[in-house]
Amino acid sequence: MYLKKTDNPPYTHNLSYLATQGGIYENMTEEQKDTIDLIEPLNVEVRYPTHKEKLMQTLNYERCKEIIQRTEVLYQWIRKKLSNA
Repeated sequence: MYLKKTDNPPYTHNLSYLATQGGIYENMTEEQKDTIDLIEPLNVEVRYPTHKEKLMQTLNYERCKEIIQRTEVLYQWIRKKLSNA
């Protein structure tokens, strides 16, 4: 994994880049890559007030529930990969 290769992780919000640098991107399914594409912009948009309001308008209960579920599945997969590394 990336932290084992270097002392300092890269300063970025690009999850695809981090997964690539960590050596797990090529092992991800298309659904996992789609999840990264789904959640990556959420972090950036929430950090900026003008984007936050627009983002909030696109999210409803069902959409948030789906995002959380998909993120949890991806998170557990990454944890498993890290524990095996």
